[in-house]
Amino acid sequence: MSGSDLHSGANATVPRRMAGFFGGLSGKLLSLTILAVMIAEVAIFVPSVANKRNTWLKEQLRVAAVASIVIDGLQHSKLPDALRDDTLMATGVKVIVLERDGTRRLIAATDMPPEVDKQYDLTEMKPLNAIRAAFDELLFGGGRVIRVFGPVDGTDMHVEVVMTDDALRDAMLVYSRNVFLLSLAISIITGFLIFLAVSRLLIRPIRRLTRSMQDFSGHPDEPGSIYQPQAGDDELAVAGQHLESMQKELQKTLRQQRNLAELGLAVSKINHDMRNILASAQLMSDRLGDLDDPMVKRLAPKLLRAIDRAVGYSNSVLAYGKSAEAAPRRRLVHLKPLVVDVSGLLGIEPESEIQFEIHIDDDLQVDADPEQLFRVIHNLCRNGMQALAGMEAEGAGASPKRISVSAHRSGSVVSIAVDDTGPGMPQKAREHLFSAFKGSVRSGGAGLGLAIAREIVLSHGGTIALVEKAQAGTLFRFDIPDRPVVMEEMKSNAGQSAAE
Repeated sequence: MSGSDLHSGANATVPRRMAGFFGGLSGKLLSLTILAVMIAEVAIFVPSVANKRNTWLKEQLRVAAVASIVIDGLQHSKLPDALRDDTLMATGVKVIVLERDGTRRLIAATDMPPEVDKQYDLTEMKPLNAIRAAFDELLFGGGRVIRVFGPVDGTDMHVEVVMTDDALRDAMLVYSRNVFLLSLAISIITGFLIFLAVSRLLIRPIRRLTRSMQDFSGHPDEPGSIYQPQAGDDELAVAGQHLESMQKELQKTLRQQRNLAELGLAVSKINHDMRNILASAQLMSDRLGDLDDPMVKRLAPKLLRAIDRAVGYSNSVLAYGKSAEAAPRRRLVHLKPLVVDVSGLLGIEPESEIQFEIHIDDDLQVDADPEQLFRVIHNLCRNGMQALAGMEAEGAGASPKRISVSAHRSGSVVSIAVDDTGPGMPQKAREHLFSAFKGSVRSGGAGLGLAIAREIVLSHGGTIALVEKAQAGTLFRFDIPDRPVVMEEMKSNAGQSAAE
């Protein structure tokens, strides 16, 4: 089974491919940059077009002031009407009124309009009024007669003119067109430059991350699909490093899952034949019990109990392949006889160099599943025995080799300790103490014993831990709490007792 099979399914959603340029982050970033610059240019355009209007009108007042001085200075020469009209046409106004030293004088007038559509005083033009007047001219101007008056810069004169607004509107439209084209050019250039910078810093690394995720999703078991992060300590570099770490860990997990799946298939095949073999062994053990040999009579009960447990393990071995232990069938169990059975199954005889000590009161009971509790104690004691046997094989010192199991009740919790005088737990095993396939101490071990023990203890609502101690060896302690009392069941039981 490949890694892609593990992560695919009938209801799996097919990941979408990355969009094209304009549908992806690159196109969106470029469009948003151009739009943002255009909005900024519009914010600049609003006061600037109002300033353009005011500047144009003031320029017209200055031109009219110069023309009025010329005309006023030639009054004694009897300026011809045609020349005066030409002067007014050159300034683009119909009427010029000059105010100087408190005196207002009509300097020239031609084609006097019957009425004036708009009046503008440039003496005090507030910004909002100037903006409002500028957009009014742009949107609704043209063909209107306006009256403009204001001071001439650098003099004490005031000039008033009457004119049409066609030239003013044309000048403002030309200015607006030029500003728009310039703003569009600036927006495109600015957006392109920002896009190049952001694309190099952000978009390209993000696209590499996305492509790596897509490649890994399609082929998670191929080493070449793992992301190769860039060097650095910025956010994207750190994200790439974490992605590489997660992909490597996931790839390792997928390999373990594949191995577990293959192991489960193999175990299911072995389990079928093993049950038949154990059933035959159980029948032969029953016949051994009928013999008169004292040794046989002493060992036969232990052999029968061992085979019974082996049959039970064989029937439930697939439960671990399903990544879950069966729910505990709890009842009150005398703990000491169960520990004695553990000693017998381990084959520790009184004359053995390894001492097996039991420090448990005869009447101590535990609210637990007896078979599962037996497995926990058996796994812990077997680990201790293997550690002590390894010391003996290596010729370690003559210190006593001892495994002791002790227990006591504190309220509704029973604490059980399994202690040995072996070499202790190495650091590598401590780092993955209760992890399957990682916590093995001895060479060739599967590392499942402690993982199974922890799972069983947790299913009973208890805790298990490695306890530090001053002397050499390993000490495990686990606590099994009693089940909480359900008041309804207690009342029901009390009612049945009273009825009896």
